[in-house]
Amino acid sequence: MINGQTKGLFPELGVPRFSRRPPNQELIITDTTLRDGQQGSRPFTVEEALSIYNLLVKLDNGSGVIRDIELFPYTTKDREVISKILDRDEYPRPIGWVRSTINDLRLVKESGLDTTIVLTSVSDYHIYYKLGMERSSAEAKYLRAIEEGLKMGLNLKVAMEDITRCDVYGFLMPFLNKVLKLAEKYRAEITFKLSDTLGLGLPFIEAPLPRSIPRLIKLLLDDLGLDSMNLEFHGHNDFHLVIANHLAAWVYGASLSNCTLLGIGERAGNCPLEAMALFHAQMREGSPLNLRVLSEVREFFKRMGFTIPEFYPILGENAFRTKAGIHIDGLLKNPAIYLPFDPEEILGIPYTVEITPYSGRAGLIYWIVNKLHFENWQQLKEDKRLEEAYKEVLEMFKDGRTQPLSDHEVLRIIKKHLPELVEGIKIWE
Repeated sequence: MINGQTKGLFPELGVPRFSRRPPNQELIITDTTLRDGQQGSRPFTVEEALSIYNLLVKLDNGSGVIRDIELFPYTTKDREVISKILDRDEYPRPIGWVRSTINDLRLVKESGLDTTIVLTSVSDYHIYYKLGMERSSAEAKYLRAIEEGLKMGLNLKVAMEDITRCDVYGFLMPFLNKVLKLAEKYRAEITFKLSDTLGLGLPFIEAPLPRSIPRLIKLLLDDLGLDSMNLEFHGHNDFHLVIANHLAAWVYGASLSNCTLLGIGERAGNCPLEAMALFHAQMREGSPLNLRVLSEVREFFKRMGFTIPEFYPILGENAFRTKAGIHIDGLLKNPAIYLPFDPEEILGIPYTVEITPYSGRAGLIYWIVNKLHFENWQQLKEDKRLEEAYKEVLEMFKDGRTQPLSDHEVLRIIKKHLPELVEGIKIWE
């Protein structure tokens, strides 16, 4: 079910079956819109941050699928947001995000959070060039911070920054084994976050380590004996592969998928949460999430001044709009021909058409059916006056016009050639 029902999800969509995914594995989404999303776009006001949190609460719909939301504890504004969210007994739950320093961990503790991400940079690029350290001293720094966090009673997520450029067997695995020994010592459960910081990861098991996301996850599951719920993937979209990598992470056993709304984040951005929400619905044969909230997300970010590309999937203006006559003809016969699901039912976003020379006669018919609520589209198809109306459309583009016709212009053409269809209609006039 989606939003408590299956209506709107065309049966032809099917449900992907992945034999490699552990049969009882939970598929969880975590959010970093107020952390990576904010630092990669622009600072949010307290009111904006709380509004984004409220949208995520509505989207989660009490399900716990959107489990965590990451927050910095550094500024007065950040701590105010944390304090206001902490009073809420809802998902997503707030967690911290800090560097591997004891002072940072104290900030988390003082803010009232019980869980935080601890950044551990694991590639030589970061260890040698960013931190200016040797591997042994970097490892010692990380382990000191992790142990101190455990002593404070914090639940920790160890973020392995730049994992797709690390020395897997020379540094990563020995380091993680030492982290697990600390977890055993303090009888704590630690989550490990694979951070594909530059979007270099590949979603193929055939790719070599450390680039292969499936291989990295299988290694941590099989060689370290980790549980799926203790593995989280955080990708970037530098090479257009972020969603593919996040899906590969789910399929190969990392339960937690770290995303942002609209994919905002550093450089080319993070994994769009809305995409993983829709895939969650498919892979689980329905979802308890309230996906219709995604249309509210789109409008809220527009009001914040964000520009959503026209051809952006799911939430772009053209995502469920067509100008192609062959597509429009299919939509008239059965919407499932050219739609993977009913966007109005699932997302609260209607599918629409625009009139150009390429929308054909079907474009005019569809416009009449939807704008003028005329049901007998087959009758229109046989009406010779429609041909004259379409010729007028073509004439309007004869001198190089590039913009689709407005509703006013289409209405004028219909009023001229099929006047009985618009009798008594005052709209747009």
